[in-house]
Amino acid sequence: MGADSRVILWDFDGTLCRADGLWRSALMVALDEQLAGHGVTSDELRPHFRDGFPWHRPDVAHPELSDPEAWWAEVGGLFARAGKAVGLSEDVAVPLARRARQVVIDPSSYELFDDVRPALTALRGRGWRHLILSNHVPELADIVCGLGIADLFEAVLTSALIDYEKPHPEAFRLALEKAGQPEVVWMVGDNVQADIAGAEAAGVPAILIRQDGQAKRRAADCWDVAEIVG
Repeated sequence: MGADSRVILWDFDGTLCRADGLWRSALMVALDEQLAGHGVTSDELRPHFRDGFPWHRPDVAHPELSDPEAWWAEVGGLFARAGKAVGLSEDVAVPLARRARQVVIDPSSYELFDDVRPALTALRGRGWRHLILSNHVPELADIVCGLGIADLFEAVLTSALIDYEKPHPEAFRLALEKAGQPEVVWMVGDNVQADIAGAEAAGVPAILIRQDGQAKRRAADCWDVAEIVG
């Protein structure tokens, strides 16, 4: 078996980096910058980001959103609706939504886990190839680049551009196709349904990372992943 036949598919947020409460935090940044004394709290915004994203409907393909501006017209509307739900007028909420988008795609909004570069570099030295498969924004490849880890990955597949959300089987099929149909492949992610159940339903063994949950294999970090895949 050649070295190029072994691939690990990595989730992004929660797996390679941390961005807790990203969407709410982005809107709070916009509020703090543009509306002094607004009085809105992150907890007030929380209920308004629990639904409405494409990944909340993973059984539905969304080819109509494969253009980044179309995607943001759909998803960015959540920011405006959340703002209006906490009492902001539309003429205030809409520009806040535009600023929140900038925060979400800013690499500084993400904290890379310390183990990512050394562990993935070691895995690559042992013949493993890496791809990212994530339910994320159209600009994910730019975020990965801004975090300084683009060199570790052969490809970055984001649901915003491939029309499907994990755990949809088509998301995994497209990832395997991009990887060249490798002989050995693993999925690593922090979401039991999207990453673990989705991958295993597609015939890909999976490792739950950085989370407790019902999974055959669990890893505290990327070094544990390296031990599991061998």
